[in-house]
Amino acid sequence: MKALRLEAIGRLAVSDLEKPVPGPNDVLVKVDACGICGTDRHLFLGEFPSKPPVTLGHEFTGIVEAVGRDVTAFHPGMRVTGDPNISCGRCPECKRGRVNLCRNLQAIGIHRDGGFAEYVCMPEQQAFALPGDLDPLHGAFCEPLACCLHGVDMAEIKTGYSVVVLGGGVIGLLVVQLARLAGATRVVLATRNAGKRRLAKDLGATATIDPSSGDIVDLISGDGGILPGGADVVIECAGVTETVEEAPRLARKGGTAVILGVMPQGVKVSIEPFDLLFREIRLLSSFVNPFTHARAADLIATGAIKVEPLISRKIGFDEAARTIANPPPAGEIRALVIPGL
Repeated sequence: MKALRLEAIGRLAVSDLEKPVPGPNDVLVKVDACGICGTDRHLFLGEFPSKPPVTLGHEFTGIVEAVGRDVTAFHPGMRVTGDPNISCGRCPECKRGRVNLCRNLQAIGIHRDGGFAEYVCMPEQQAFALPGDLDPLHGAFCEPLACCLHGVDMAEIKTGYSVVVLGGGVIGLLVVQLARLAGATRVVLATRNAGKRRLAKDLGATATIDPSSGDIVDLISGDGGILPGGADVVIECAGVTETVEEAPRLARKGGTAVILGVMPQGVKVSIEPFDLLFREIRLLSSFVNPFTHARAADLIATGAIKVEPLISRKIGFDEAARTIANPPPAGEIRALVIPGL
C-alpha cells in the first residue's frame, strides 16, 4: 500500500508498505480521508515529539476492511472514525481518569503508523461507528472536534455567556459552533482572514473582528468595544504567541481563558501574574480528547456541527507532502488527504 511517511525530522516520503495485518483485538480500516493538522507541520519541523520513521495522519476515517478474531463490536463494511490517542490504563494519571495525560500515551500518526495511508490499523477500543450513509469525508473531523469538545467542557460555558474565539482555523470555527450549542448568546471570532470571518458568521458567530485593525483588547473589551469589560470565556485556538498573551487580557474579571491551540515545544510567552491575580482570571490549558470522541462522532453523524464548509482542498499523498512541508495557504481551513488522488 502507499503511505506518506515522516522518515526523519524535515523529510517526508511516499512509500510502498505491506498492508497491515490486524492483531486479535485490532480493526483494519481502508482510509477514505485524513485531515492535515497543524500538529503534522510541527512533527515535520521537529517541534512536537514523535517517533520517526512513522506514517503521519491522526484525523482519519474510513471503512472497516477486516477485524481480529477477538473483535466483537465491528465488522467489515462499517464506517468508522478513529481516536488516535491510546492510553495505558495502568499509570497514576490513567487511574485518576486523566487518560489524556497518560505517562505512556501512544498516538496513531505520531508514535505509531497513522492515516496518511491506504490502510490504517487500530485497537478496537479506538474505533467509533459512524452512519453508513454519512459523507465519507466528514468523519475526518471527529478527532479535531473531540479536542475542541474537551476545551469547551473545561471552559464551562453557561447559557447566556459571552465567548471570544481567537483564531479562524478549523479549531476556531468548530469552537464557534460548540459555544453556540453550549448556550453562549454572544460569540466573537477574531481572525485576520476576511473569508474566515464571513464563514464564522455563517456558522454562528454573532460578531467578528480583524485583529490587525487596532488594539484587539480595546476593540473587544474596552469601554466602547464589542464586549465592554471582557468576555465570560476566551478560547485561544490559533497557537501563536500573540493570541496566547491576549487571551487572559480579553476575559472579564472572574472570567476564564482556555489555551487550546498548539504551539511549538519550547516557545515561551509573556503573562502578567498580577493581572491574573487582581482580576482572578481562571487560565486553563486543554490537551487532546479524553472521553470526547464518541460525542464528537455523534455531533458529526447528526449534522449538529457543520463540517462541509471547512473542507478547503482534497489532495493526494504527493501534494500532502508538499503541503505539510510549507506554511498553509492564506484562507485555507482544512486540507483532506484522499488515498488514490
